[in-house]
Amino acid sequence: MRIWKFSVERWQFTLVLFGLLIAVGVSSLQNIPRSEDPEFHAPIPTVVAVYPGADPVDIERLVVDPIEDAINELDDIKRMDSRSLDGVGVVRIEFQWHTDPDEKYDEVVREVNRIRAQLPADLAALEVRKASSGLVNIAQFALVSEDASYRELKDLGEKLRDSIETVPGVRRSEVWAYPMPEIRVAVDLERMGRAGITLGQVEAAIRGENASIPGGAVDVGLRKYNLKTSGSYDSLEEIAETVVASRSGRNVRLRDIASVAWNSSEERYTGRFKAERAIFITANAKDRVDVFAVRNGIYERLEAFERQLPAGVRLERGFDQTRNVERRLNRLGVDFAIAIGLVLLTLLPLGLRAALVVMISIPLSLAIGLAMLYFTGFSLNQLSIAGFVLALGLLVDDSIVVVENISRYLRAGY
Repeated sequence: MRIWKFSVERWQFTLVLFGLLIAVGVSSLQNIPRSEDPEFHAPIPTVVAVYPGADPVDIERLVVDPIEDAINELDDIKRMDSRSLDGVGVVRIEFQWHTDPDEKYDEVVREVNRIRAQLPADLAALEVRKASSGLVNIAQFALVSEDASYRELKDLGEKLRDSIETVPGVRRSEVWAYPMPEIRVAVDLERMGRAGITLGQVEAAIRGENASIPGGAVDVGLRKYNLKTSGSYDSLEEIAETVVASRSGRNVRLRDIASVAWNSSEERYTGRFKAERAIFITANAKDRVDVFAVRNGIYERLEAFERQLPAGVRLERGFDQTRNVERRLNRLGVDFAIAIGLVLLTLLPLGLRAALVVMISIPLSLAIGLAMLYFTGFSLNQLSIAGFVLALGLLVDDSIVVVENISRYLRAGY
């Protein structure tokens, strides 16, 4: 028995099957992860080296060439490009697309680590970056203040970052657009000269006091104690009290020859939110999670954090990826309603029953498509929504043609 004959003669079973398929589709729509882009990992790692003060020629000779020579030994390389700029070298490697992206990323990291000793020791940064759609930030927030210091904003931003990273579904959160805080020791050369102390002694004293060195072990009877010299500074006062040298039985401390205070490193760029001074906190999501659920979890943390902000600092919500996702989902609903309206308008001359039969095929097909996406592990994103819209147009056209053909056969006496 053919499937269409079985469906007509066993119409009760067909209706129950249709109802089950629609129920599965509705359940899939409620549980399927929603995101702006599909999870896509490309075998295209990028090596970025930052070497402040070096010109493009030095970057090419000292950094880019050794990295290219090391990576060129790997298999399955399709293409390798590099750029040498003032203070920055970038090497982009594209492997054959049938290879495993994670495996090739690990190979590049291994080769870069192997030649690290051959590269300049004073590189400011050397990192290997993955190429993945999941690394795109789904939310961005700003801590805005014209009065608070960058150090205070940084501490607040790190607290918010740590809170966001504990939200289920968040991959990573980062703080941006602030100069690094540093402790500046301003030496008084006149006083240092009178004390007979050199800059090397000052540097050695600070470095030695701030080092944590294992001191071995001491056996006391049946017990064994591990010793460690804990030299990490906890406050400016401890740094100021560092003994630099001893002269005539008197200790010369750092505060006697220098002033110690908090400061900031050189500002290489400035963060602004709506023309106001700010630092930024971003967050991205893990693969195959619902960005709406992640966004709701992040916003709960924001509300709790906002109540603890000091006066003069406010939290602004900037970018929210769920707005784009929601707009595309709404567009799918509009296209769905337009399709049903066009079917009803086109097929009414053939009778209400024919129009209803075709109209049933539209939500039924969407339900089956959603169920297939859900059970195969894909998300509802802009590509799958575009596919639904395209398929919706084909489905409506084909349904109209089929019903008109059936009507033609009925008029012919079949």
